[in-house]
Amino acid sequence: MSLSLDTLVPAAGNARGVDDVGGVIVRSLGRSDYDSCWRAMREFTEARQADTEDEIWLTEHAPIYTLGLAGRREHLLRENGIPVLKVDRGGQVTYHGPGQLLAYTLFDLGRAGLGVRDMVRRLESAVILWLGSQGIKARGKPSAPGVYAATENGEAKIAALGLKVRRGCPCGYPGLAVTQLADLGVKRTTNEAGAEIAPFLASSLVATRSP
Repeated sequence: MSLSLDTLVPAAGNARGVDDVGGVIVRSLGRSDYDSCWRAMREFTEARQADTEDEIWLTEHAPIYTLGLAGRREHLLRENGIPVLKVDRGGQVTYHGPGQLLAYTLFDLGRAGLGVRDMVRRLESAVILWLGSQGIKARGKPSAPGVYAATENGEAKIAALGLKVRRGCPCGYPGLAVTQLADLGVKRTTNEAGAEIAPFLASSLVATRSP
């Protein structure tokens, strides 16, 4: 899941921390390398056991384009020196960069009692609730996964999400949001936003988890 912040507000350093939020391990990675983070998620998912705790990783990346399974390099509008990486998620081209909060949810769907569609709805619900706490009205769309915020001109996508499921466990991949918190009057660094939204995500995702 990605949530667009104010790209003019610098991240508060590369703070790293590990917390337990509602029974979920939350790792604040600061700014991380996309390729290294992606590979670490794959390794985590392959190595997890039945009793491995679920985790949420919060981070932002240096500028990079990722090409999904349907993506081709010619889909890029122009060469601008930003690295391009082919990954194993669905979709085509996605840009990631500073000021965009990434919340990677590494959960055992079977243990949580969730299907993929349920997972999507719960991620959306968590973001909508957090935005509501900031005075921003938002909603999800069953036909177009993501979260859409009310704006002066109607509504715009503020959070995008996508899931990669391996061994029945999703490894989250971000998409591109088309508006940002700053445009809606909310000023946050990625670290601040991550710390605030993590409890909403954890609460939503563990609601039906088996004991």
